[in-house]
Amino acid sequence: MIDIDDIRARWQLAAPFLDERGRRLFAANEALAQGLGGVTATARGSGLARSTINRGMRELRSARNDIDRRVRRPGAGRKPAVAHQPGLPAALEALIESAIRGDPGSPLRWVSRSQRHLVKALAEQGFKASQRVVANLLRELNYSCQANSKTREGGKHPDRDAQFAHINATVKAATNAGEPAISVDTKKKELVGDFKNNGRELRPKGQPEAVRVHDFKIPALGKVAPYGVYDIAANHGWVSVGVDADTGAFAVESIRRWWYKLGQTRYPNAKCLTITADCGGSNGPQVKLWKRELQRFADQTGLTVTVAHLPPGTSKWNKIEHRLFAFITTRRGKPLVSHQVIVQLIGSTTTETGLKVCCEIDGNLYPKAIKITHKEMQAINITRDEFHGEWNYTIAPTQRPP
Repeated sequence: MIDIDDIRARWQLAAPFLDERGRRLFAANEALAQGLGGVTATARGSGLARSTINRGMRELRSARNDIDRRVRRPGAGRKPAVAHQPGLPAALEALIESAIRGDPGSPLRWVSRSQRHLVKALAEQGFKASQRVVANLLRELNYSCQANSKTREGGKHPDRDAQFAHINATVKAATNAGEPAISVDTKKKELVGDFKNNGRELRPKGQPEAVRVHDFKIPALGKVAPYGVYDIAANHGWVSVGVDADTGAFAVESIRRWWYKLGQTRYPNAKCLTITADCGGSNGPQVKLWKRELQRFADQTGLTVTVAHLPPGTSKWNKIEHRLFAFITTRRGKPLVSHQVIVQLIGSTTTETGLKVCCEIDGNLYPKAIKITHKEMQAINITRDEFHGEWNYTIAPTQRPP
């Protein structure tokens, strides 16, 4: 019985030292040595085509003493496509001219048209080129396939650095005085159900968990919006998983739950709460509902609420992004089949630096498009800072808390 593994081992040992002809003759000699079925076994062990091995056997059997030492006979081998189609590179570059991306003066450019479409377009012009030929020509012309890169931050506000200095000073003053300072934000909504989730988890080999093909919302489960509250000094996070709209009322309710569940125990003598938030979303500086709900929160707790918003276009610099959300993951290759699974995944987040996270479901409904009247806005006890009062303001209680 022919042992293909032995043939493969001998081939892998000798092939790196042989040229094209030497490999052909080596495989042919193996096939002759194996006898009946040797060609098939050698082809499987070496990966060479049967026709190549048969050609090598013919050369060995020819018994010629004047063997030509050239690897290939003169004129042998397939000619490059450009050799018999000289206009192919120019035609290809003309096709992709309208799809060029990047700096024209750069040594490396890339195109948005697929190679398959380029092959079809070249065929319509009478050129014969496979997808591999097109790929090689694009490489020779210094084109490559590249993905987008997030490097542009957009317009830079002239007072961006000054606002960050103001936020830093505000937070530092609060923490030095023993007052709570938190960073808040909302993560993107997640579908609940047996949907595909990025990431991996350990499972028996060949037994991946089956999920739905299409990501259509399941009405009975819907989506969830995780709203995070990060206690900067304590390195502790709170996440309210909302089942309804992400509104200003939901944002303040998440802060309220953090305060009653964790904050007031940790800061029993607190008089002021400092909040750093993004410049958009449900907690944006232009959201009237956010300010009205903060006033209600201040009246309920007796806390003076100081808010400092990050400048536009800098949401990724919010502390909650790289202190809390960077470690919280609902993408561990495990489908988010229920609200309980989401709470367990988020609540199990820990780090070596001592981060702990508490999480719970917020089943309240938060209607959208709530109109805040001028009278309600006038009733808000708000004091705006001299430096960018639209970003920095303080809301004080208008009554003693119950």
